[in-house]
Amino acid sequence: MNKLDHTDRKLLALLRKDARMPVVNLSKALGVSRATVQNRLNKLEREGVILGYTVKLKQEAQQDAVRVLMSLLVEAKEEEKIIESLRAFPEIVSVYHTNGQWDLIADIQVDSISVLGGLLGEIRAVKGIIQTETSLLLGLVF
Repeated sequence: MNKLDHTDRKLLALLRKDARMPVVNLSKALGVSRATVQNRLNKLEREGVILGYTVKLKQEAQQDAVRVLMSLLVEAKEEEKIIESLRAFPEIVSVYHTNGQWDLIADIQVDSISVLGGLLGEIRAVKGIIQTETSLLLGLVF
């Protein structure tokens, strides 16, 4: 991937604010043509800088959702296979590498506590996961 220039960074910042912003509005904000914006978007997608577009919901819209962070200690030689296995769980929103005691942190969202219990058991059964610790997110502070 080539280094991002100032226009690419400004384009990405605009998309972070509103990923649905029309190309014509992006071009006006950047002071470039619509074709330039479209070409840059295509390049950023092709090079894997932009992996996709998403929807952010207001917390009230997800009122009954249960969110947890699951810390995982894994066998180093199995890490890639474990990550691939975790991709198969639609309830896992994201997985992060981390340092310290844990190797991975999974951000998980489910509809209810009863669903969560079964899901955690399925994740713990993935070959190569040595130990887990789960923290229930009680409420957003800021």
